[in-house]
Amino acid sequence: QVQMVESGGGFVQAGESLTLSCTTSGLRFGDYAMSWFRQAPGKNREWVSCTMYNGQGTYYLPSVRGRFTISRDNAKKSVYLEMNDLRPEDTATYYCAPDQYDYCTQQTLGSWGQGTQVTVSS
Repeated sequence: QVQMVESGGGFVQAGESLTLSCTTSGLRFGDYAMSWFRQAPGKNREWVSCTMYNGQGTYYLPSVRGRFTISRDNAKKSVYLEMNDLRPEDTATYYCAPDQYDYCTQQTLGSWGQGTQVTVSS
């Protein structure tokens, strides 16, 4: 079974920064694009960002573009999300997930970890 372990969340004030990490196992990591999703209470899971298998292409939800940066380290089977200028609307549980393809499609393999909580106060 594919497993993801997310970390790096925390409690911050608006305007501050966090960097999330996700380490995977049971996956040929370098064969897959990787995405970050988030889910706030009472809302559907929302796609945030994706990076293709080799990290050469990146894509972002418009509301985070310019503030968040996705990156990956295939040797470590890890993907990261640097989040700057955080806003209260960014408050959510953040999850990483493998795409079904090597290029970003936003369609995942269907495996989810526990996520990491990000709380941004005003």
